[in-house]
Amino acid sequence: MKLYFQNTFEIFRKELKSEFRTKYVLNSLLMFVLISVSIIRFAAGDEKVDNEILTGLLWVTIFFASVSSLARTFIKEQDKDTSVALKLTTVIDSVFTGKLLFNLILSFITSFITLFLFAVIMNYEIKNLSGFIFFFILGITGLVIILTIIASIISKANNKGTLYPVLAFPVLIPLLVSIIHSTKLTAEGAETFSLYEEVIIILCYIVVVLTASLMLFKFIWED
Repeated sequence: MKLYFQNTFEIFRKELKSEFRTKYVLNSLLMFVLISVSIIRFAAGDEKVDNEILTGLLWVTIFFASVSSLARTFIKEQDKDTSVALKLTTVIDSVFTGKLLFNLILSFITSFITLFLFAVIMNYEIKNLSGFIFFFILGITGLVIILTIIASIISKANNKGTLYPVLAFPVLIPLLVSIIHSTKLTAEGAETFSLYEEVIIILCYIVVVLTASLMLFKFIWED
């Protein structure tokens, strides 16, 4: 177990150092988010966009930003032939958890920046902020888990770019439906405890997909 956590931290540190060296993913993510929010603002013009619509647009922006950034999570290992070295020197599951941890931090940073831009530029109002943030964090966590495991699957495919969203979207539909519904209601002022059914659904979804990902990753990685 100690070796597992050490390997997870080493993989996470490797991803972090690689990103700070190039800043490719972070810069492209921020540019994508800024352009998306600007286009929505220009399209809306002087009209006041309904909060319900803004919630949907917020998650559309986050979904496509995540898909565009996390697709290369495992592809660089395949392109640079470093996957063999990782297989020989690390606990296999730690490769997944290390990259998942990095993806979570990256996604949280960009998602909260997106939320901030929506609040400032689009006048997105959140009446129950604590409840909204709670569901927002749960949504990002579930989203990143699914996108990370699917990134490992498509890393060995030929049509990586087109295959990624095709595989990810059907699996993410239950999560997206619950998260959009929950964040919409909390933005309108609904109490968090009144949405306990949504909390149970989302938590169960996260536990199931995380468990399945950890069980399947060994077979995907060693294939």
